[in-house]
Amino acid sequence: MIKKYSLIALITLLSITSLTAQEEETKKQFTVEGSLDVFFRQNLSGPNGEDAIAPATSFANLNGFALGMANVVGSFESKDGQVGAVADLVFGPRGEEAVFNSLTSSNIVNQLYVYWNVSEKVKLTLGNFNTFLGYEVISPVANFNYSTSYMFSYGPFSHTGVKADFTFSDDFTGMLAIMNNTDATEFNFDNDYTLGAQLGYKGQFLNLLYGKQGFNTEATFQVDYTGGFDASDEFYLGVNATYNDTDGAAFYGVALYPQYKTSDAFTLGLRAEFFGEAEGGVGAIGAYDEDGNASVLAATLTGSYEIGNLTIKPEIRLDSGSEDGTFVNSDFEASKSLSSFLIAGIYKF
Repeated sequence: MIKKYSLIALITLLSITSLTAQEEETKKQFTVEGSLDVFFRQNLSGPNGEDAIAPATSFANLNGFALGMANVVGSFESKDGQVGAVADLVFGPRGEEAVFNSLTSSNIVNQLYVYWNVSEKVKLTLGNFNTFLGYEVISPVANFNYSTSYMFSYGPFSHTGVKADFTFSDDFTGMLAIMNNTDATEFNFDNDYTLGAQLGYKGQFLNLLYGKQGFNTEATFQVDYTGGFDASDEFYLGVNATYNDTDGAAFYGVALYPQYKTSDAFTLGLRAEFFGEAEGGVGAIGAYDEDGNASVLAATLTGSYEIGNLTIKPEIRLDSGSEDGTFVNSDFEASKSLSSFLIAGIYKF
């Protein structure tokens, strides 16, 4: 009798172990993660309400209590890790601005790609993926500041094409890509292609982009540097610099991202960005001198307080342009500057 019960117990134990192993294997093959974000924003030196204005940068520009986006990312991978796929979906105003407004849009699709780890040194990716240029990204989870920079807002958001990532050593990496133009995320509507390249060394990246974009008549050339340094356990400095030229109309900029961790829960960070345009650039600043040149200096101070998976981010931003009329004040008079405040809540799952 004892042997009988022992046998039953052994079979039960083996079944539980087998089910647990299957669950672990399933977890490795399919994962779901994402985020939700909401915010409140008010101008301090400009109009609010239906006449509210905002810096001509992406995303956090809505007035009062406002929605960001819901982001759901499903990842699939074979048991051996050789091949896989990612479906990244976005819903809400932030996602709409990042995805829906492209020339060829798949509505809620932010990223949709498959990949093949050919070897430990080479990975191939085919499909729609977020850009490799710049310091900031679409998802608020991966950005320290909640509002975004001018350089990020007027650089590419996403690409559709094929890229090859190379790991040359523990320190050196590289990437080569051929893609549709950066606004054609669903299909190639004009049969023009863009080339991309990246060289990385110990977390510092030099990025290159060349090709005709959208309805521009001439090819665009962009060179971009993105990197960062841990000065200590508490202090980090991020750096981004970029130059983009399309037939003489150019934009350029540099931004520093110092961040200081005061405790396990709270970090204080600044984005100090200089952004300029020549011959009208991309029309980001809006007010120009007689030669079509203008610049703006934007300082954004952000606090980041973590409560489990929830992050609260209060933020004060001051944008100061080189020309009158870049902004308007509360009396709707031409002004060079605009100050604003926001507080955002970001939940990561």
